[in-house]
Amino acid sequence: PATKEVPRRLLHPKKKTVGVRIPDNRVVQALLAELGEPLLSSTLLMPDEEDPLTQGWEIKERLDHQVDAVIDAGDCGSEPTTVVDFSSGVAEVVRRGTGDPSRFE
Repeated sequence: PATKEVPRRLLHPKKKTVGVRIPDNRVVQALLAELGEPLLSSTLLMPDEEDPLTQGWEIKERLDHQVDAVIDAGDCGSEPTTVVDFSSGVAEVVRRGTGDPSRFE
């Protein structure tokens, strides 16, 4: 398949890199398989709040007037994910969180 150019608004403003999440969630995996292409996602952190929204019912209650759909697949937790940087061509674990980084060490 042809490589698509990454939209400039998705690039890290200083590093010119893009982060990719590889979720271990059966609902997200099923959506990705059905769509056959990536999804854009983000941690849902509301302005002036410290903790992200993680409960589908709360997201729907608060944002139903602004989003087309909310898929509630249960609690996704609030622990940050593990981040592995491949931008230099070598894997470097830059943050430990959910997700086992041992294969990159």
